[in-house]
Amino acid sequence: MSLTVPRRFQGPAESGNGGWVSGALAEHAAAPAGSAVSVRLLSPPPLDRPLGVEADGSAGVRLLDGDLLVATAAPVPDLTGPVGAPVPLAEARAAEAGYEGLTDHPFPTCFACGTGRDPAEALCLRPGPLDDGTGRYAASWVPAEVSVPIVWASLDCPGGWSAGIAGRPMVLGTMTARVLALPEVGEAHVLVAWPRGGEGRKFLSGSALYTERGQLLARAEATWIAVDPATVLPAGAPS
Repeated sequence: MSLTVPRRFQGPAESGNGGWVSGALAEHAAAPAGSAVSVRLLSPPPLDRPLGVEADGSAGVRLLDGDLLVATAAPVPDLTGPVGAPVPLAEARAAEAGYEGLTDHPFPTCFACGTGRDPAEALCLRPGPLDDGTGRYAASWVPAEVSVPIVWASLDCPGGWSAGIAGRPMVLGTMTARVLALPEVGEAHVLVAWPRGGEGRKFLSGSALYTERGQLLARAEATWIAVDPATVLPAGAPS
């Protein structure tokens, strides 16, 4: 088996968006539909060339660039923390005015939240802080197309902004997600994200995707790693 990350789904300029890559690899894991899968990113996923996908144990898989281990994925029982409450669409749209990426984005090429992308080919999410004192972030989303990897990408970057990527570049280390149902093309949806603490260079986040009526469609938990922006960045989320 193989997996190619088209340049359209980049995060940093020369590697894949962490959420999209994680979702694409999760589809290869032997997990029942609607169950949770955990992905660990170990190296920047290169763009536009086939990467090997190999079975790793009874249900897990590994993503390989030649002999280099790029990522691993395996089913898990479920996510560990509580899910955030839904947010009205109007509040999510109001929060977008506070999106920090509009003034300082570490990875403007990001498929999910980059400010240098064309909305015709990228999600262009604008997660901003809610004005309710919770530390949560929210964004609206009207999908033009849907797939499991795109849902993972939509859950990825809002979590990174809620974890504090503004002014402190971070990349996605691990992401665990559960997709209960795909969103409807052309319908308004709401993404909600929240910080879950951290220690040292590691920061934790949660995120969820809802319909406009508040039905939970998907949720995720992620670990982010703060990086030196002068270094070559590994695959990552608000990428």
